[in-house]
Amino acid sequence: MGIVSALVAPDVTEDLELLSAQEPQRVWQTLVWDDPVNLMNYVTHVFRTYFGYPKPVAEKLMLAVHNDGHAIVAEGAREQMELHAQAMHDYGLWATVRQAPQ
Repeated sequence: MGIVSALVAPDVTEDLELLSAQEPQRVWQTLVWDDPVNLMNYVTHVFRTYFGYPKPVAEKLMLAVHNDGHAIVAEGAREQMELHAQAMHDYGLWATVRQAPQ
């Protein structure tokens, strides 16, 4: 009887591997929003310090925050984007996480 039950029982691990292989990884984004408190040079400093962006990239992102109201500062796995958002909060910036539009 042990042999019959082994043949009938589905291999759940194999099914999960097939499902995860078929589902594309969803990209998430960290957005930084404009606020009336932080100076533009401070926002640039945060982007350079935390993300390691070169000055021209950090300034471009800062200007997007200032002029457009927000900027996408990072993309990747949800957990990493949540860590980035928390780090931005720790620096005193307003940040959120969202799924990238498809």
